Amino acid sequence: MTTPHVSATVKRYLPWVVATALFMEQLDSTIVNTAVPSMAASLGVTPLSLKAVVASYILSLAVSIPVSGWMADRYGTRRVFATAIAVFTLSSVLCGISVSVPMLVAARVLQGFSAAMMMPVGRLTIVRTFAKSELLAAMNFVIIPALIGPLLGPTVGGLIVHWMSWRVIFFVNVPIGLAAQVLIHRHMPNYRGEASRPLDVVGLILFGAGTALLSWLLEIFGEHIIDASTATFLTLTAVGLMAAYGVYSGKAPYPLLRLALFNIRTFRVSVAGGFVTRIGIGGTPFLLPLLYQIGLGMPAWKSGMLMMPSALAAMFMKVISIKVLNRFGYRRILVINTVAMGLTLGMYSQVSPGTPIPLIIMLSLSQGFFNSLQFSSLNSMAYADVDQKDASMASTIASSLQQMSLSFGLACGSLVTAWYLGGLPQTDHVAVIAALHRAFITMGAVTMLSSAAFWTLKAHDGESVSRGGAAAEA
Repeated sequence: MTTPHVSATVKRYLPWVVATALFMEQLDSTIVNTAVPSMAASLGVTPLSLKAVVASYILSLAVSIPVSGWMADRYGTRRVFATAIAVFTLSSVLCGISVSVPMLVAARVLQGFSAAMMMPVGRLTIVRTFAKSELLAAMNFVIIPALIGPLLGPTVGGLIVHWMSWRVIFFVNVPIGLAAQVLIHRHMPNYRGEASRPLDVVGLILFGAGTALLSWLLEIFGEHIIDASTATFLTLTAVGLMAAYGVYSGKAPYPLLRLALFNIRTFRVSVAGGFVTRIGIGGTPFLLPLLYQIGLGMPAWKSGMLMMPSALAAMFMKVISIKVLNRFGYRRILVINTVAMGLTLGMYSQVSPGTPIPLIIMLSLSQGFFNSLQFSSLNSMAYADVDQKDASMASTIASSLQQMSLSFGLACGSLVTAWYLGGLPQTDHVAVIAALHRAFITMGAVTMLSSAAFWTLKAHDGESVSRGGAAAEA
Protein backbone atom coordinates (compact mmCIF):
# COMPACT_ATOMS: atom_id res chain seq x y z
CA MET A 1 0.00 0.00 0.00
CA THR A 2 1.50 3.31 -1.03
CA THR A 3 1.99 6.03 1.57
CA PRO A 4 1.93 9.61 0.26
CA HIS A 5 3.54 12.47 2.13
CA VAL A 6 1.61 13.18 5.32
CA SER A 7 1.60 16.72 6.68
CA ALA A 8 1.70 17.66 10.36
CA THR A 9 -1.87 18.98 10.01
CA VAL A 10 -3.10 15.59 8.83
CA LYS A 11 -1.38 13.89 11.75
CA ARG A 12 -2.98 16.38 14.12
CA TYR A 13 -6.54 15.87 12.89
CA LEU A 14 -6.62 12.28 11.61
CA PRO A 15 -7.12 10.77 15.10
CA TRP A 16 -10.13 13.06 15.49
CA VAL A 17 -11.55 11.79 12.18
CA VAL A 18 -11.28 8.13 13.17
CA ALA A 19 -12.35 8.81 16.75
CA THR A 20 -15.52 10.55 15.53
CA ALA A 21 -16.47 7.55 13.41
CA LEU A 22 -15.75 5.06 16.19
CA PHE A 23 -17.71 7.18 18.66
CA MET A 24 -20.70 7.22 16.32
CA GLU A 25 -20.52 3.46 15.77
CA GLN A 26 -20.14 2.63 19.48
CA LEU A 27 -22.87 5.09 20.47
CA ASP A 28 -25.27 3.55 17.98
CA SER A 29 -24.51 -0.03 19.02
CA THR A 30 -25.39 0.72 22.68
CA ILE A 31 -28.03 3.44 22.48
CA VAL A 32 -30.61 0.98 21.09
CA ASN A 33 -30.52 -1.44 24.03
CA THR A 34 -32.37 0.71 26.57
CA ALA A 35 -35.05 1.50 23.99
CA VAL A 36 -35.94 -2.14 23.27
CA PRO A 37 -39.06 -2.29 25.51
CA SER A 38 -40.42 0.99 24.07
CA MET A 39 -39.67 -0.13 20.51
CA ALA A 40 -41.44 -3.43 21.16
CA ALA A 41 -44.55 -1.67 22.47
CA SER A 42 -44.59 0.74 19.53
CA LEU A 43 -44.16 -1.98 16.90
CA GLY A 44 -46.55 -4.41 18.60
CA VAL A 45 -44.07 -7.22 19.28
CA THR A 46 -42.52 -8.83 22.37
CA PRO A 47 -39.21 -7.42 23.68
CA LEU A 48 -37.31 -10.69 23.19
CA SER A 49 -38.30 -10.78 19.51
CA LEU A 50 -36.39 -7.52 18.99
CA LYS A 51 -33.08 -9.27 19.55
CA ALA A 52 -33.01 -9.51 15.75
CA VAL A 53 -32.67 -5.70 15.62
CA VAL A 54 -29.49 -5.89 17.69
CA ALA A 55 -28.20 -9.19 16.32
CA SER A 56 -28.67 -8.21 12.65
CA TYR A 57 -26.37 -5.23 13.12
CA ILE A 58 -23.63 -7.27 14.82
CA LEU A 59 -23.89 -10.15 12.35
CA SER A 60 -23.81 -7.84 9.31
CA LEU A 61 -20.72 -6.24 10.82
CA ALA A 62 -19.01 -9.62 11.28
CA VAL A 63 -19.79 -10.89 7.77
CA SER A 64 -18.71 -7.64 6.09
CA ILE A 65 -15.46 -6.90 7.96
CA PRO A 66 -13.35 -9.30 5.82
CA VAL A 67 -14.17 -7.23 2.73
CA SER A 68 -12.98 -3.93 4.25
CA GLY A 69 -9.27 -4.45 3.60
CA TRP A 70 -9.90 -5.34 -0.04
CA MET A 71 -12.18 -2.32 -0.46
CA ALA A 72 -9.56 0.05 0.99
CA ASP A 73 -6.81 -1.36 -1.24
CA ARG A 74 -8.92 -1.02 -4.35
CA TYR A 75 -10.78 2.26 -3.84
CA GLY A 76 -8.66 4.14 -1.30
CA THR A 77 -9.07 4.68 2.41
CA ARG A 78 -10.63 8.15 2.18
CA ARG A 79 -13.25 7.19 -0.40
CA VAL A 80 -14.26 4.00 1.44
CA PHE A 81 -14.32 5.72 4.82
CA ALA A 82 -16.36 8.69 3.60
CA THR A 83 -18.85 6.44 1.81
CA ALA A 84 -19.19 4.25 4.89
CA ILE A 85 -19.98 7.28 7.08
CA ALA A 86 -22.55 8.51 4.57
CA VAL A 87 -24.29 5.12 4.34
CA PHE A 88 -24.20 4.74 8.13
CA THR A 89 -25.88 8.13 8.57
CA LEU A 90 -28.51 7.38 5.92
CA SER A 91 -29.31 3.98 7.41
CA SER A 92 -29.71 5.64 10.82
CA VAL A 93 -32.44 7.81 9.34
CA LEU A 94 -34.07 4.72 7.82
CA CYS A 95 -34.05 3.07 11.25
CA GLY A 96 -35.77 6.11 12.73
CA ILE A 97 -38.61 6.07 10.21
CA SER A 98 -39.13 2.28 10.26
CA VAL A 99 -42.74 1.16 10.72
CA SER A 100 -42.14 -2.58 11.16
CA VAL A 101 -39.56 -4.98 12.54
CA PRO A 102 -38.47 -6.27 9.08
CA MET A 103 -37.86 -2.69 7.89
CA LEU A 104 -35.91 -1.91 11.05
CA VAL A 105 -33.82 -5.07 10.71
CA ALA A 106 -33.05 -4.28 7.05
CA ALA A 107 -31.86 -0.79 8.00
CA ARG A 108 -29.72 -2.23 10.79
CA VAL A 109 -28.12 -4.67 8.33
CA LEU A 110 -27.18 -1.70 6.13
CA GLN A 111 -25.78 0.04 9.20
CA GLY A 112 -23.70 -3.01 10.07
CA PHE A 113 -22.24 -3.20 6.58
CA SER A 114 -21.18 0.45 6.64
CA ALA A 115 -19.77 0.13 10.17
CA ALA A 116 -17.67 -2.81 8.95
CA MET A 117 -16.00 -0.44 6.50
CA MET A 118 -15.52 2.30 9.12
CA MET A 119 -13.64 0.56 11.92
CA PRO A 120 -10.95 -1.48 10.11
CA VAL A 121 -10.29 1.19 7.46
CA GLY A 122 -9.94 3.85 10.15
CA ARG A 123 -7.44 1.77 12.11
CA LEU A 124 -5.56 0.93 8.90
CA THR A 125 -5.21 4.64 8.08
CA ILE A 126 -3.84 5.35 11.56
CA VAL A 127 -1.25 2.57 11.22
CA ARG A 128 -0.16 3.80 7.78
CA THR A 129 0.10 7.45 8.89
CA PHE A 130 2.00 7.25 12.18
CA ALA A 131 5.44 5.84 12.89
CA LYS A 132 5.59 3.03 15.45
CA SER A 133 6.96 5.44 18.04
CA GLU A 134 3.80 7.57 17.60
CA LEU A 135 1.29 4.79 17.14
CA LEU A 136 0.52 4.04 20.80
CA ALA A 137 -0.41 7.66 21.57
CA ALA A 138 -2.52 7.92 18.41
CA MET A 139 -4.43 4.70 19.09
CA ASN A 140 -5.01 5.60 22.73
CA PHE A 141 -6.53 8.90 21.61
CA VAL A 142 -8.83 7.08 19.19
CA ILE A 143 -9.94 4.53 21.78
CA ILE A 144 -11.14 7.06 24.37
CA PRO A 145 -14.11 8.35 22.30
CA ALA A 146 -14.93 4.73 21.46
CA LEU A 147 -15.27 4.11 25.20
CA ILE A 148 -17.33 7.28 25.72
CA GLY A 149 -19.88 5.94 23.19
CA PRO A 150 -20.94 3.00 25.40
CA LEU A 151 -20.80 5.35 28.39
CA LEU A 152 -23.27 7.81 26.88
CA GLY A 153 -25.30 5.37 24.76
CA PRO A 154 -27.50 3.73 27.41
CA THR A 155 -27.94 7.01 29.28
CA VAL A 156 -28.78 9.12 26.22
CA GLY A 157 -31.02 6.35 24.90
CA GLY A 158 -32.82 6.10 28.23
CA LEU A 159 -33.37 9.86 28.47
CA ILE A 160 -34.60 10.09 24.88
CA VAL A 161 -37.06 7.23 25.36
CA HIS A 162 -38.25 8.76 28.64
CA TRP A 163 -38.95 12.21 27.17
CA MET A 164 -39.42 11.57 23.43
CA SER A 165 -40.05 8.84 20.88
CA TRP A 166 -37.58 5.97 20.54
CA ARG A 167 -37.16 7.02 16.90
CA VAL A 168 -35.14 10.05 17.96
CA ILE A 169 -32.25 7.83 19.13
CA PHE A 170 -31.40 7.07 15.50
CA PHE A 171 -31.40 10.72 14.43
CA VAL A 172 -28.57 11.50 16.88
CA ASN A 173 -26.13 10.18 14.27
CA VAL A 174 -27.07 12.76 11.63
CA PRO A 175 -25.13 15.80 12.94
CA ILE A 176 -22.19 13.57 13.95
CA GLY A 177 -22.08 12.03 10.49
CA LEU A 178 -22.14 15.43 8.78
CA ALA A 179 -19.29 16.68 10.98
CA ALA A 180 -17.30 13.53 10.19
CA GLN A 181 -17.67 14.13 6.45
CA VAL A 182 -16.12 17.60 6.77
CA LEU A 183 -13.16 16.21 8.74
CA ILE A 184 -12.66 13.30 6.31
CA HIS A 185 -12.47 15.43 3.16
CA ARG A 186 -10.09 17.90 4.80
CA HIS A 187 -7.73 15.71 6.78
CA MET A 188 -7.88 12.02 5.80
CA PRO A 189 -5.17 10.51 3.52
CA ASN A 190 -6.23 8.30 0.64
CA TYR A 191 -4.02 5.21 0.77
CA ARG A 192 -4.36 2.54 -1.92
CA GLY A 193 -2.97 -0.93 -2.38
CA GLU A 194 0.11 -1.30 -4.59
CA ALA A 195 -1.30 -4.36 -6.31
CA SER A 196 -4.94 -5.10 -7.05
CA ARG A 197 -5.62 -8.46 -5.44
CA PRO A 198 -8.87 -10.17 -6.47
CA LEU A 199 -11.74 -10.44 -4.04
CA ASP A 200 -12.26 -13.99 -2.78
CA VAL A 201 -15.92 -14.22 -3.79
CA VAL A 202 -16.16 -17.96 -3.17
CA GLY A 203 -14.70 -17.56 0.30
CA LEU A 204 -17.04 -14.66 1.06
CA ILE A 205 -20.07 -16.75 0.03
CA LEU A 206 -19.00 -19.79 2.07
CA PHE A 207 -17.99 -17.85 5.18
CA GLY A 208 -20.86 -15.35 5.05
CA ALA A 209 -23.55 -17.95 4.37
CA GLY A 210 -22.29 -20.25 7.12
CA THR A 211 -22.17 -17.58 9.81
CA ALA A 212 -25.48 -16.00 8.75
CA LEU A 213 -27.31 -19.34 8.74
CA LEU A 214 -25.93 -20.37 12.12
CA SER A 215 -26.90 -17.06 13.71
CA TRP A 216 -30.35 -17.21 12.13
CA LEU A 217 -30.88 -20.67 13.60
CA LEU A 218 -30.01 -19.41 17.06
CA GLU A 219 -32.54 -16.61 16.62
CA ILE A 220 -35.53 -18.65 15.42
CA PHE A 221 -35.09 -21.25 18.15
CA GLY A 222 -36.24 -18.61 20.61
CA GLU A 223 -39.24 -17.43 18.58
CA HIS A 224 -40.53 -20.29 16.43
CA ILE A 225 -41.18 -23.98 16.74
CA ILE A 226 -38.95 -25.93 14.36
CA ASP A 227 -38.91 -29.69 14.01
CA ALA A 228 -35.79 -31.62 14.96
CA SER A 229 -35.03 -32.89 11.45
CA THR A 230 -35.14 -29.41 9.92
CA ALA A 231 -33.05 -27.96 12.73
CA THR A 232 -30.47 -30.73 12.35
CA PHE A 233 -30.30 -30.30 8.58
CA LEU A 234 -29.84 -26.53 8.78
CA THR A 235 -27.25 -26.82 11.54
CA LEU A 236 -25.26 -29.37 9.56
CA THR A 237 -25.53 -27.14 6.49
CA ALA A 238 -24.12 -24.17 8.40
CA VAL A 239 -21.29 -26.22 9.87
CA GLY A 240 -20.64 -27.75 6.45
CA LEU A 241 -20.32 -24.31 4.85
CA MET A 242 -17.84 -23.22 7.51
CA ALA A 243 -15.87 -26.47 7.12
CA ALA A 244 -15.90 -26.06 3.34
CA TYR A 245 -14.42 -22.61 3.75
CA GLY A 246 -11.70 -24.06 5.99
CA VAL A 247 -10.72 -26.53 3.27
CA TYR A 248 -11.05 -24.00 0.47
CA SER A 249 -9.01 -21.29 2.19
CA GLY A 250 -6.01 -23.58 2.46
CA LYS A 251 -5.86 -23.85 -1.34
CA ALA A 252 -6.99 -20.38 -2.43
CA PRO A 253 -4.17 -18.03 -3.57
CA TYR A 254 -5.88 -14.98 -1.98
CA PRO A 255 -8.16 -16.33 0.78
CA LEU A 256 -10.67 -14.08 2.47
CA LEU A 257 -9.31 -15.20 5.87
CA ARG A 258 -5.94 -16.97 6.00
CA LEU A 259 -6.55 -19.60 8.67
CA ALA A 260 -2.90 -20.69 8.76
CA LEU A 261 -2.37 -17.88 11.27
CA PHE A 262 -4.04 -20.10 13.86
CA ASN A 263 -0.80 -22.09 13.95
CA ILE A 264 0.57 -19.23 16.09
CA ARG A 265 -0.23 -20.17 19.70
CA THR A 266 -0.84 -16.71 21.13
CA PHE A 267 -3.04 -15.74 18.19
CA ARG A 268 -4.99 -19.01 18.37
CA VAL A 269 -5.58 -18.80 22.13
CA SER A 270 -6.52 -15.13 21.99
CA VAL A 271 -9.05 -15.53 19.19
CA ALA A 272 -10.48 -18.95 20.13
CA GLY A 273 -10.54 -18.34 23.89
CA GLY A 274 -11.93 -14.87 23.33
CA PHE A 275 -14.63 -16.32 21.08
CA VAL A 276 -16.05 -18.41 23.93
CA THR A 277 -15.64 -15.55 26.42
CA ARG A 278 -17.63 -13.18 24.19
CA ILE A 279 -20.38 -15.76 23.74
CA GLY A 280 -20.69 -15.82 27.53
CA ILE A 281 -21.00 -12.07 27.97
CA GLY A 282 -22.37 -11.13 24.54
CA GLY A 283 -25.97 -11.09 25.74
CA THR A 284 -25.48 -8.68 28.66
CA PRO A 285 -26.11 -5.42 26.73
CA PHE A 286 -29.50 -6.87 25.76
CA LEU A 287 -30.38 -8.73 28.98
CA LEU A 288 -29.43 -6.03 31.51
CA PRO A 289 -31.95 -3.44 30.24
CA LEU A 290 -34.62 -6.17 30.36
CA LEU A 291 -33.64 -6.99 33.95
CA TYR A 292 -33.78 -3.35 34.99
CA GLN A 293 -36.88 -2.28 33.06
CA ILE A 294 -39.11 -5.37 32.95
CA GLY A 295 -37.79 -7.29 35.95
CA LEU A 296 -37.25 -4.34 38.32
CA GLY A 297 -39.80 -1.96 36.77
CA MET A 298 -37.33 0.90 36.24
CA PRO A 299 -37.89 3.63 33.62
CA ALA A 300 -35.61 3.62 30.59
CA TRP A 301 -33.55 6.62 31.77
CA LYS A 302 -32.79 4.97 35.10
CA SER A 303 -31.86 1.72 33.36
CA GLY A 304 -29.46 3.68 31.18
CA MET A 305 -27.89 5.37 34.19
CA LEU A 306 -27.16 1.96 35.72
CA MET A 307 -25.17 1.04 32.60
CA MET A 308 -22.81 4.01 33.07
CA PRO A 309 -20.64 2.66 35.92
CA SER A 310 -19.51 -0.26 33.77
CA ALA A 311 -18.26 2.08 31.04
CA LEU A 312 -16.53 4.34 33.58
CA ALA A 313 -14.71 1.38 35.09
CA ALA A 314 -13.72 0.22 31.59
CA MET A 315 -12.15 3.60 30.84
CA PHE A 316 -10.20 3.52 34.10
CA MET A 317 -8.89 0.03 33.37
CA LYS A 318 -7.72 1.12 29.90
CA VAL A 319 -5.42 3.59 31.63
CA ILE A 320 -3.75 1.01 33.90
CA SER A 321 -4.04 -2.19 31.83
CA ILE A 322 -0.52 -1.92 30.36
CA LYS A 323 1.06 -1.77 33.83
CA VAL A 324 -1.13 -4.61 35.09
CA LEU A 325 -0.21 -6.87 32.16
CA ASN A 326 3.47 -6.02 32.46
CA ARG A 327 3.38 -6.87 36.17
CA PHE A 328 1.44 -10.14 36.11
CA GLY A 329 1.66 -11.43 32.50
CA TYR A 330 -1.03 -12.52 30.07
CA ARG A 331 -1.41 -16.10 31.27
CA ARG A 332 -2.09 -15.24 34.89
CA ILE A 333 -4.35 -12.30 34.07
CA LEU A 334 -6.48 -14.19 31.55
CA VAL A 335 -6.91 -17.32 33.68
CA ILE A 336 -7.96 -15.44 36.81
CA ASN A 337 -9.80 -12.54 35.19
CA THR A 338 -12.00 -14.82 33.07
CA VAL A 339 -13.26 -16.58 36.19
CA ALA A 340 -13.87 -13.18 37.83
CA MET A 341 -15.91 -12.10 34.79
CA GLY A 342 -18.08 -15.21 34.99
CA LEU A 343 -18.66 -14.82 38.72
CA THR A 344 -19.60 -11.16 38.28
CA LEU A 345 -22.03 -12.03 35.50
CA GLY A 346 -23.59 -14.77 37.62
CA MET A 347 -24.06 -12.35 40.52
CA TYR A 348 -26.70 -10.50 38.52
CA SER A 349 -28.92 -13.44 39.45
CA GLN A 350 -29.09 -11.91 42.93
CA VAL A 351 -30.43 -8.55 41.70
CA SER A 352 -34.09 -8.21 42.63
CA PRO A 353 -36.56 -5.35 43.21
CA GLY A 354 -35.30 -5.07 46.78
CA THR A 355 -31.60 -4.83 45.91
CA PRO A 356 -30.07 -1.49 46.98
CA ILE A 357 -28.96 0.67 44.07
CA PRO A 358 -25.41 1.14 45.46
CA LEU A 359 -24.90 -2.64 45.33
CA ILE A 360 -26.04 -2.73 41.68
CA ILE A 361 -23.62 0.11 40.90
CA MET A 362 -20.76 -1.80 42.56
CA LEU A 363 -21.62 -4.87 40.51
CA SER A 364 -21.66 -2.78 37.33
CA LEU A 365 -18.29 -1.26 38.19
CA SER A 366 -16.83 -4.73 38.73
CA GLN A 367 -18.20 -5.95 35.43
CA GLY A 368 -16.71 -3.03 33.50
CA PHE A 369 -13.38 -3.42 35.27
CA PHE A 370 -12.99 -7.12 34.51
CA ASN A 371 -14.40 -6.91 30.97
CA SER A 372 -12.05 -4.08 30.00
CA LEU A 373 -8.99 -5.91 31.31
CA GLN A 374 -10.05 -9.07 29.50
CA PHE A 375 -10.47 -7.47 26.11
CA SER A 376 -7.39 -5.28 26.42
CA SER A 377 -5.45 -8.48 27.07
CA LEU A 378 -7.03 -10.49 24.27
CA ASN A 379 -6.86 -7.74 21.65
CA SER A 380 -3.18 -7.02 22.26
CA MET A 381 -1.93 -10.57 22.79
CA ALA A 382 -3.34 -11.58 19.40
CA TYR A 383 -0.48 -9.70 17.68
CA ALA A 384 2.35 -10.65 20.05
CA ASP A 385 3.89 -13.22 17.70
CA VAL A 386 2.36 -12.17 14.36
CA ASP A 387 4.81 -10.89 11.74
CA GLN A 388 4.30 -7.34 10.47
CA LYS A 389 3.44 -8.63 6.99
CA ASP A 390 0.56 -10.67 8.48
CA ALA A 391 -0.76 -7.98 10.81
CA SER A 392 -3.51 -6.85 8.44
CA MET A 393 -4.83 -10.38 7.91
CA ALA A 394 -4.58 -11.15 11.63
CA SER A 395 -6.59 -8.03 12.39
CA THR A 396 -9.23 -9.01 9.84
CA ILE A 397 -9.61 -12.52 11.27
CA ALA A 398 -9.72 -11.31 14.86
CA SER A 399 -12.24 -8.56 14.10
CA SER A 400 -14.50 -10.92 12.15
CA LEU A 401 -14.58 -13.61 14.82
CA GLN A 402 -14.99 -11.05 17.61
CA GLN A 403 -18.12 -9.64 16.03
CA MET A 404 -19.43 -13.10 15.16
CA SER A 405 -18.99 -14.29 18.75
CA LEU A 406 -20.84 -11.23 20.07
CA SER A 407 -23.70 -12.00 17.68
CA PHE A 408 -23.78 -15.62 18.83
CA GLY A 409 -23.60 -14.50 22.47
CA LEU A 410 -26.54 -12.17 22.00
CA ALA A 411 -28.59 -14.94 20.38
CA CYS A 412 -27.60 -17.46 23.06
CA GLY A 413 -28.44 -15.09 25.91
CA SER A 414 -31.88 -14.41 24.49
CA LEU A 415 -32.42 -18.08 23.65
CA VAL A 416 -31.50 -19.22 27.16
CA THR A 417 -33.82 -16.60 28.69
CA ALA A 418 -36.71 -17.62 26.44
CA TRP A 419 -36.09 -21.29 27.28
CA TYR A 420 -36.19 -20.59 31.02
CA LEU A 421 -39.30 -18.46 30.58
CA GLY A 422 -41.07 -21.31 28.83
CA GLY A 423 -44.62 -20.54 27.74
CA LEU A 424 -45.20 -17.87 30.38
CA PRO A 425 -46.10 -14.36 29.15
CA GLN A 426 -43.39 -11.71 29.13
CA THR A 427 -45.75 -9.42 31.01
CA ASP A 428 -45.36 -11.66 34.08
CA HIS A 429 -42.59 -9.76 35.89
CA VAL A 430 -41.95 -12.53 38.40
CA ALA A 431 -41.46 -15.10 35.65
CA VAL A 432 -39.28 -12.74 33.61
CA ILE A 433 -36.93 -11.91 36.47
CA ALA A 434 -36.62 -15.61 37.38
CA ALA A 435 -35.76 -16.48 33.78
CA LEU A 436 -33.23 -13.66 33.58
CA HIS A 437 -31.59 -14.77 36.83
CA ARG A 438 -31.11 -18.30 35.49
CA ALA A 439 -29.82 -16.91 32.18
CA PHE A 440 -27.16 -14.84 33.96
CA ILE A 441 -26.00 -17.93 35.89
CA THR A 442 -25.82 -19.97 32.69
CA MET A 443 -23.93 -17.34 30.70
CA GLY A 444 -21.57 -16.76 33.63
CA ALA A 445 -20.75 -20.46 33.67
CA VAL A 446 -20.00 -20.38 29.93
CA THR A 447 -17.67 -17.43 30.49
CA MET A 448 -15.77 -19.22 33.23
CA LEU A 449 -15.36 -22.30 31.02
CA SER A 450 -13.39 -20.23 28.52
CA SER A 451 -10.71 -19.82 31.19
CA ALA A 452 -9.51 -23.34 30.32
CA ALA A 453 -8.23 -22.11 26.95
CA PHE A 454 -5.81 -19.70 28.62
CA TRP A 455 -4.10 -22.43 30.64
CA THR A 456 -2.35 -23.42 27.40
CA LEU A 457 -0.42 -20.15 27.38
CA LYS A 458 3.16 -20.01 28.62
CA ALA A 459 4.33 -17.69 31.37
CA HIS A 460 6.21 -15.34 29.03
CA ASP A 461 3.68 -15.27 26.19
CA GLY A 462 2.82 -11.74 25.12
CA GLU A 463 5.78 -10.03 26.76
CA SER A 464 6.80 -8.47 23.45
CA VAL A 465 3.57 -6.49 23.62
CA SER A 466 3.12 -5.82 27.34
CA ARG A 467 6.72 -4.82 28.06
CA GLY A 468 6.97 -2.90 24.80
CA GLY A 469 3.77 -1.08 25.72
CA ALA A 470 5.06 -0.33 29.20
CA ALA A 471 8.30 1.06 27.77
CA ALA A 472 6.38 3.23 25.32
CA GLU A 473 4.13 4.45 28.12
CA ALA A 474 7.16 5.35 30.23
